Amino acid sequence: MPSEITVLDLFAGAGGLTAGLHEASDRFRTVGAVEWDQAAAASYEATYGAGIVHAGDIKSWLNNSDVPRADVIIGGPPCQGFSSLGKQDVEDERNSLWMEYARTIRRAEPKYFVVENVAEFKKSPQYKLFLAETQRGGMLPEYSFESAVLNAADFGAAQSRRRTVIIGYHRDLGFPGLPEATHSADPSATGLKRHVTVADVLGTVPRRPDRDHVFAERRTSFNGKSFAGQFEARDLHWSRNYTELSLRRFSVIPAGGNRRDLEPYPDLMPACWVKHKTGSGDVMGRMHWDRPSVTIRTEFFKPEKGRYIHPEENRAITHYEAALLQGFGPGHRFVGSRTEIARQIGNAVPIPLGAAIGRQLADRF
Repeated sequence: MPSEITVLDLFAGAGGLTAGLHEASDRFRTVGAVEWDQAAAASYEATYGAGIVHAGDIKSWLNNSDVPRADVIIGGPPCQGFSSLGKQDVEDERNSLWMEYARTIRRAEPKYFVVENVAEFKKSPQYKLFLAETQRGGMLPEYSFESAVLNAADFGAAQSRRRTVIIGYHRDLGFPGLPEATHSADPSATGLKRHVTVADVLGTVPRRPDRDHVFAERRTSFNGKSFAGQFEARDLHWSRNYTELSLRRFSVIPAGGNRRDLEPYPDLMPACWVKHKTGSGDVMGRMHWDRPSVTIRTEFFKPEKGRYIHPEENRAITHYEAALLQGFGPGHRFVGSRTEIARQIGNAVPIPLGAAIGRQLADRF
């Protein structure tokens, strides 16, 4: 019988990367997880069981806890300081959390490790510092790693999301390789399936959100606090109360359109758009039925934040629809406020990408 593969999940969020590993093989077993966000940690525990997740700061966990041995360490240290979104502050203290990841590798002595981060991470000073720690005189001379920027859509996600994926390995074992694409936007690509589209995933979802009543009906206690939940993904099909102005804006944006379709209607244009007509065309945009979605970010429920309007309905996509585009299955559980759950969904690794990584690693055990 194949042996189990033990996993330690750092910066775990609601457990998206772990969900990918579990989809790849039932041999993966999580022996520990660390997540500072209390609602996300509660979601992790609700999904994977009690006693697994440390709901707190990774530095205090390393200083005060027994770090379990694990075959594989996975995780995505925070990336706000060098993301293409935001201020790109190279001095942001969150950028240094990769060092806590490295300290954990040294303590847990895994065979392999996986780091997932924004595409810009591969060009960041932190990436170079991490690589330097695997050289002679560094913190991790017994390890090496390779990396690539991968698009989740190329691995079966219904979402275009480019991420840096690092796969590290103990030098005695050799590099297990990076996963190879299984899907393509080119229908003539030999041996590859076509990209999964928004229609493939959302085509049968009820057009009208129908789970508003569920939110107030469920409560969960975690770490001495009370949270909304637990919710299955299907429970997240919640509506929003839009102003009449917003509904009028949505109504004039055609299939595949965006905020530029509002320009013939001055009364529908915010002042900031009247003065500044350049910038992203995805703002206030409708998703395309026949393509993967844009990257699902943490504020997908706000149409002004990107191409998050439903392909035909006059509303943004719901939490349920966002979870489906990320690849979350019916067994996953979510805990927290609507904003907290949106953050958990948007920060997650698309499950099909995590599964591709999981299959690559499982073959080495």
